[in-house]
Amino acid sequence: MLEVDLTARIGDFPLKAAFQTEAGITALFGPSGAGKTSLVNMLAGLQRPSHGRIVVQGHVLFDSEQGIDLAPEDRRLGYVFQESRLFPHMTVAGNLSYGRRLVPKDRRLVDFDAVVELLALASLLDRRPRNLSGGERQRIAIGRALLAAPRLLLMDEPLANLDAPRRSEILPFIEGLRRQLGISIVYVSHNMDEIVRLADQLIVMADGGIVAQGPVDEITARLDLRALTGRWDAGAVLTTTVVAHDNRDALTRLSFQGGDLWLPQLDLAVGAMLRIRVRARDVSLALTPPRQISVLNVFAGQVIQVGEDDGPQVDVLVDIGSPLWARITKRSQRELDIVPGRKVHALIKAMAVDRRDHGGESSS
Repeated sequence: MLEVDLTARIGDFPLKAAFQTEAGITALFGPSGAGKTSLVNMLAGLQRPSHGRIVVQGHVLFDSEQGIDLAPEDRRLGYVFQESRLFPHMTVAGNLSYGRRLVPKDRRLVDFDAVVELLALASLLDRRPRNLSGGERQRIAIGRALLAAPRLLLMDEPLANLDAPRRSEILPFIEGLRRQLGISIVYVSHNMDEIVRLADQLIVMADGGIVAQGPVDEITARLDLRALTGRWDAGAVLTTTVVAHDNRDALTRLSFQGGDLWLPQLDLAVGAMLRIRVRARDVSLALTPPRQISVLNVFAGQVIQVGEDDGPQVDVLVDIGSPLWARITKRSQRELDIVPGRKVHALIKAMAVDRRDHGGESSS
């Protein structure tokens, strides 16, 4: 879907990136100043690399050796910025149609009415941007980008300027783009909650380079990336399937490689796939199977790795059939002799999860 191999220098800042991704949602993650926006701007043709090659769906957009450097309007990439950048003098319908008018009919990938329905814009078509909320404006910006028939959709921290309720409003619409339209997305964010919910592949950037790339569950399980992926909210990502609902106790049973996990009841059909994140701070360890406790989720496992830290706590990676993080005190580590190879039992609170629905409606 996307092939990138480029180098650039922006002032005194060097940037070097080489990766390939398949269809789906690829997240670019890293601290401010890592080079994420600069990289996306080069994909879009808004900045020029010093050397390299960019290919989208087999179409060469940039190749320094061959002298190819397509103009932004010829790359057929949609771009959604942090700010909606709508035309204030146009109605919502006018903004949506702006890019579509420039696309030949035989290249139009999605129907106007389908985009309006997907993004719930029907009631807004006659209004102007100044009379809309931030979340509504971002939905329109997404719709305008989609109607320009992009080969690839670029989203540069599109939720960064929205408050939590507006972010929660927009996330299901972004999830629906791939599921309902099959469009691939490069999604820039420094918010791990968004990435866990949305992304298939994760590329971690720092200091103008790529530090790690791979499936989200693999990258988030790496203790060596804690400084970049975030210590406080760090956690393992588990891919699960809904197998049953317990209506009496309002619980849902999920199945994954490590066994069964109970959560508060979810509005999802049996068979639905669900990706969840279990935070390290919400996992405890025991050497023997605990008895007569309130925690529903207990898994036998083996310690894979113990992190190094100068503080009072330490992160422990445990194999329970899938990688799982636990954060315990160094005193507990010493007294329980938590070392690689040690057999343990991991305790997870039922409430301590984030979720990402791989099908159906999200209701977290």
